[in-house]
Amino acid sequence: MDWTLYILECADGSLYTGITNNLEKRVAAHENGMGAKYTKGRGPFSVVYIEELENRSVATKRELAVKKLNRQDKVDLVKSYQVRSSTRC
Repeated sequence: MDWTLYILECADGSLYTGITNNLEKRVAAHENGMGAKYTKGRGPFSVVYIEELENRSVATKRELAVKKLNRQDKVDLVKSYQVRSSTRC
C-alpha cells in the first residue's frame, strides 16, 4: 500500500502537513471539516506538496521530520516540488 505525505496551503496562508493512503478522500475530509482539528475552518485548501512513500512507517517518520521544519524550510520544500512538477513531461 502506498502512502502519501502532503502539505496543504490553507486559505489563511498557513501550511498543514499530513499523511494518508487516499489523498483525494483525505483532502475531501479536510474540506468538509472532518479532517484534522487544525484545518477546521481554514479552507479552502490547495495541495502544494506531495511525496509518495512506500509504507505507513516511512510516511510517519517523514511526516514528523517535515513537521519539525520551520515555515521557511517548508516553503522552500514546496517551491522545490513545484519546480520539479512543472518540468515533468
